[in-house]
Amino acid sequence: MATMTHEETAPAVRRVHLARQTLVFALLLALLVVAFTVSLCVGRFSVPAVRALELIWQGISDPSRELTGIDERIVLLVRAPRVVLAALAGAGLAISGAGLQGVFRNPLVSPDILGISQGAAFGGALAIMLGIWGFPLIAMVFLCGMAAVILVGLLSRINGRSETVTVILSGLVISSMFSAVVSLLQFIADPNTSLPAIVYWLMGSFATATWERTLVAAPGLILGSCFLWMLRFRLNILSLDEAEARSLGANTTRERWLVFCLIAVIVGSQVAVSGIIGWIGIVIPHAARLLVGHDHRALLPAAAVLGAGFMVCIDTLARTATAAEIPLGVITALVGAPIFAALLRHHYRERTGS
Repeated sequence: MATMTHEETAPAVRRVHLARQTLVFALLLALLVVAFTVSLCVGRFSVPAVRALELIWQGISDPSRELTGIDERIVLLVRAPRVVLAALAGAGLAISGAGLQGVFRNPLVSPDILGISQGAAFGGALAIMLGIWGFPLIAMVFLCGMAAVILVGLLSRINGRSETVTVILSGLVISSMFSAVVSLLQFIADPNTSLPAIVYWLMGSFATATWERTLVAAPGLILGSCFLWMLRFRLNILSLDEAEARSLGANTTRERWLVFCLIAVIVGSQVAVSGIIGWIGIVIPHAARLLVGHDHRALLPAAAVLGAGFMVCIDTLARTATAAEIPLGVITALVGAPIFAALLRHHYRERTGS
């Protein structure tokens, strides 16, 4: 009996792999739609799913229509912008984590490693202490997050080059420095006014989401994610060994910093409107990698869809589990830590074959 050669079996294997990825993406998108719908319906004022979807369609087809009913106002003015902002933030954090883990060739890396979140946190805490709210606060948060990346870049540049290890260490230094300054601001803040506001803001929330805030954050989140996806082939090369990546023609230093700047835009935009939200950028890429593999061409969109759905579910839980809204940072830590531990055990067993 003749056996098939590798060249003969390879197309069949690719077709099976493609069919599996297509099925995975279809399921993820279906779950995202379900999460969207449930989030629009549940809350102190329940709205039937059919009515919620009808209102969304009316809002899209006739955006200038005057809203008269209470269900219309709740769905279109309160819950819809919150769900959209949560989905964009979750997708942005997840795709950032997947990109960084590829660049550093380390699955334990998250967007926090560059100090962006802590830099943005300093901007937010300082703005609250100074009594600055609204869009000026968002601008301060974004600029301080970008300043953190610039400081990491300056600190890690030695003899005109930035090695991966020095970037990680510089990120830890800058992150620790901004954490210390944020702690100092909390220490000197008024305990009756600005301190509770700073603490709650640092724990993350979409409670203040509006269409205006969504439109402020959306360009950074969407454009940053799209440009990162356009670099999917370069991320595959950057995830190789340094010498191997250079032999394939990659300017690793320049392309790595291009990825860092895009992630700074994404994370800065997210923190500016919703505070610090941890764990998404480290847990979701792991889960997406289990579903579609390590190829960034499939990993980045899978992480984005999964991160969007996960964040919408977490936000829905945060505002409906108790009478008072639970900060997102608490729930993401409680949910993310056990998931991450389970994924680490799965990876370890897969590598060791035990």
